[in-house]
Amino acid sequence: MAEPGKTLFIKTYGCQMNVYDSERMIDALEPMGYAQVDSPETADVVILNTCHIREKAAEKVYSELGRIKQMKADRARSGRPMVVGVAGCVAQAEGEEMLRRAPVLDLVFGPQTYHRLPQMMARVDAGERGLVATDFPAEDKFTELADPSKPRLLARGSTAFVTVQEGCDKFCTFCVVPYTRGAEFSRPAERVEREVRDLAAAGVREITLLGQNVNAYHGKGPDGAEWTLGRLIERLAGIDGIARLRYTTSHPRDMDETLLAAHRDVPELMPYLHLPVQSGSDRILGAMNRGHGADDYLRAVDAIRSTRPDIALSSDFIVGFPGESDADFEATMELVHTVGYAQAYSFKYSARPGTPAADHADQVAEDVKSARLAELQSLLKEQQSQFNAACLGRRMDVLLDRPGRKPGQLVGRSPYLQAVHVNAPDACIGEFADVEITDVGPNSMTGRIQARKEPGTAAHRDKELAL
Repeated sequence: MAEPGKTLFIKTYGCQMNVYDSERMIDALEPMGYAQVDSPETADVVILNTCHIREKAAEKVYSELGRIKQMKADRARSGRPMVVGVAGCVAQAEGEEMLRRAPVLDLVFGPQTYHRLPQMMARVDAGERGLVATDFPAEDKFTELADPSKPRLLARGSTAFVTVQEGCDKFCTFCVVPYTRGAEFSRPAERVEREVRDLAAAGVREITLLGQNVNAYHGKGPDGAEWTLGRLIERLAGIDGIARLRYTTSHPRDMDETLLAAHRDVPELMPYLHLPVQSGSDRILGAMNRGHGADDYLRAVDAIRSTRPDIALSSDFIVGFPGESDADFEATMELVHTVGYAQAYSFKYSARPGTPAADHADQVAEDVKSARLAELQSLLKEQQSQFNAACLGRRMDVLLDRPGRKPGQLVGRSPYLQAVHVNAPDACIGEFADVEITDVGPNSMTGRIQARKEPGTAAHRDKELAL
């Protein structure tokens, strides 16, 4: 067991699920005496929690390990050993190869084995090095992990992520997730509810439910039946203190009737949906193994907008997928024009080793990909600006969750996930305010508080507090 006073630094790359995983690693190590620090130079243990989605993700990790190698050597000379580990999806994909390429590493473990971190650290403390844990254990890591620590819950603020589903059975040809996160798994509804209740008791007001295919959630309910995401949302919305719910990332094939009903009937479920499509071309969607065509996607959009007319949509797009022609790209542009997005993420295709698309012979030239991405992003930026402009003069509930850059300024989240800047004292952090939007920019908005609201009740009551 670690001696009290040992320090821990975790650097998190990539998705929101990695943020959640890093939090749980900290929860796992705190009982061993480890405390967080803000810099690797002062840490006894350094962990890089990696993501394999972005281009050249592995090389960026190796570059970071090169810098950490010098830190570890400097500490060793002063008699303060450093333990270095890599976690997450790059660790899962690279495995033993990481030890060969980066001898500075003491342990390598994937996203399905971090619940074993206390045991691994105990072995490292006993002198073992070069530990690799990249299997897919039979046990449920969420059951093995201790409940999140209450002291750290108190420091999390008014928003939090909660993983409810993990893994993927879709096998899109460009994606490494099925190989790094494994098959789809859904946490039992009671365990999710318990975690959300603890977060609410600690002052969290907005929860984002996470999963690689979160709307494919099928966890066991307390009644013994298999619950859908829609039913889980209905249950969590009844927890005292929880005023807002969101979920990400969803798949068009899994927008079922219970989820549509939740968007219609649950006021705590925010009117914002991230629904990735990747391409507007049926030919490319087929090559991606997405399991749906452009028309299927548009029908899903029509269904959600019929259910919740004020909903804002975001999406993901990949340009330059192997074999993508000018006509295929134009089909994507046409879909974007048809849907109209409040926000979107777009990327050039980059090959992920081990995925089927990486071996495709018909790779698109880099300059063509760059030109297409610029054209697509110009349209998406225009749509985002139009959506923000339509908010000018509106009044909306804003959850004030952090200080702004200027003294006396706070930043909050609108129902549509936009950043909203207002003048307000720090005492308002964690509260809701009725805000009139007075100015809009491409990425954020400015507003004037019309009334403060009783904390945690924005979706239910309009009880106003004195300004």
